[in-house]
Amino acid sequence: MTDQRQRPPRRGQGELEAQILSALRAAEGPATAGWVQERLGGDLAYTTVITILTRLLAKGAVTRERVGRSFAWTSASDEAGLAAHRMRRVLDGESDREAVLASFVTSLAPDDERLLRELLGRARTEGED
Repeated sequence: MTDQRQRPPRRGQGELEAQILSALRAAEGPATAGWVQERLGGDLAYTTVITILTRLLAKGAVTRERVGRSFAWTSASDEAGLAAHRMRRVLDGESDREAVLASFVTSLAPDDERLLRELLGRARTEGED
């Protein structure tokens, strides 16, 4: 006999982190995990919100400060910063960085390759100042 109850669809990898970061960026200041839970509709367990916030803290994407017996959380990174961090983590996990970067660059669309070259040129110029 099959279970007739419908499970909610699973979130994509990183989707919950992105939702929590978005909620924190929308806050007017540091926010508690309970506030984040409510902001996301309350369908997540409080412990799940704490787990994700703790993972984001380890990644440097959020900061926290003690408020009484709890913590207040603040986004330390936007979505682009979090994506860049994930990209660096993947690159750091590979033994042949040159091959990975070469493969990445050759797979870029022409507009993205042009943009990357511009950004690298700017970074080089700013580093000389």
